[in-house]
Parts: sequence; C-alpha cells; structure tokens
Amino acid sequence: MDSSQACPVARHERLILVTDGSIFSEGAIQEALSFATKCSGKLYVISVLETNPGYETVSSSVFKKEEAEILAHLASIKSKAVDQGLRCETIFYKGGEPHRIIVEEAAERHIDMIVIGRRGRKGLAKLLMGEEAAKVIGNAPCKVLVVPKSARIGYRNILIATDGSKHAEAAANEAVNIAKRCESNLTAVSACHSESELEEAKSHVDKIAKLARQENIPVEILTPVGRPYDVVVEIAGGRGVDLIFM
Repeated sequence: MDSSQACPVARHERLILVTDGSIFSEGAIQEALSFATKCSGKLYVISVLETNPGYETVSSSVFKKEEAEILAHLASIKSKAVDQGLRCETIFYKGGEPHRIIVEEAAERHIDMIVIGRRGRKGLAKLLMGEEAAKVIGNAPCKVLVVPKSARIGYRNILIATDGSKHAEAAANEAVNIAKRCESNLTAVSACHSESELEEAKSHVDKIAKLARQENIPVEILTPVGRPYDVVVEIAGGRGVDLIFM
C-alpha cells in the first residue's frame, strides 16, 4: 500500500481547517486539503478575527484591511479545494474567543477532526495564537491534528506517547488503527519523572505493544526518564517520526 496516497482512516471525514492567513497556517492548509482529498471528506475552513470595539473605532481602516485580507485568504483556499474536487465551505467570525468559536462549530457540525497550525501570528487584531491552539486541543469534541508550518504528514513511523490514562488509550487505539491501514511502524513511549516510576511506565507501553502485535504491527517500547515533552520530542526527531499521537 502507498500510504502517501491512501486514506488513513476507514470512513469519510468532516474536517475543520483553522487558519489565520499567516505562514504558520501553511502546513495545516496543505495537510487539510490532502487529507480531505484522500478521504473524500467535506472541508470547512474557519477564521476568527478577534478584536474589540475600541480598536474597530480608532483604527477602522486597519481593521477593514485585516477583514478583507482574511476573506480573500478563505476564498483562495476554497478555490483550491474546489479545483481538487472537494466540497468546501468557509466560515468567518468577527469578535469572540477563537478557541470557543472553533470548538462550538466543531460540535454543531459533527466534525471528525480539526486541523490547526501549531502557532499563529500576533497583532493588534490577533487571529490565532499558540495559546488559542492549545485551548482548542483541550476543549475539542473530536480529534485535533496539529501541523507545524513546514510539516508534511506521513504515516511510515508513528509515535504514541502514553501516561496510561483513558485519553492516552483512545489515542493509542487511533494510532494502531491507522498503523494497520498504512503499514506503519510504531514506537510507544511512556516517560518517567524518576526511576521509581519505571515499572508503571513499562506497564503502559506493554499494553500498547500487545495491541499492536495482535495486528502484526512492528512496535518498539521505550520508558525514558525525563520531562515528558522533552523526551518525546527528542525521540521523535531521532527516529524520523512522521506523526505523534497523544
């Protein structure tokens, strides 16, 4: 199977692409279009122009320029989507908390996955910043794919970071299902703050290894000691990981 061409999931997906028109959204735009094309999914593209009444009054010309730019940006993405044979709808909001609007739209439209950049731009009329992306992840009613600006998502090498929680279990199940469809290699990681936690960490990765081996998926288990976010990033970089599940 050519995993670069195949849909990694077993069903059609309804996607929301979150963009602020900056270079930080470029990776998310590319991957959302690619994912929707592979999976015959419907794509919604949303931008939230966050501002305040004082800003609109004092700098109305700047605000109108920002609004015109983001509307043109949304239209250009829709044009690309339509050219690729996709069903695409754009959504634009002025005012409000971006993460709350995105989460509510995802719930109302029964979205399967939100695609979002890792960070965004800052300005007088901020559109999407790193903390807003984090809030989307924390409150979303569905899967969230976070894409750095220059990233291209692959499925050959997948890393699963687990702490043994129900949330981590859900991520592991998703990773194993995609690995089975895309013939991926898995690395299961559970980081420990100290040596005293090694036994518990090993039990977490052993569960994932058992699940993977039942599907004949190659799997490596690791229980490094250190700060979780540091060791996960280090392992992902050292092993050429294409996608992290957590």
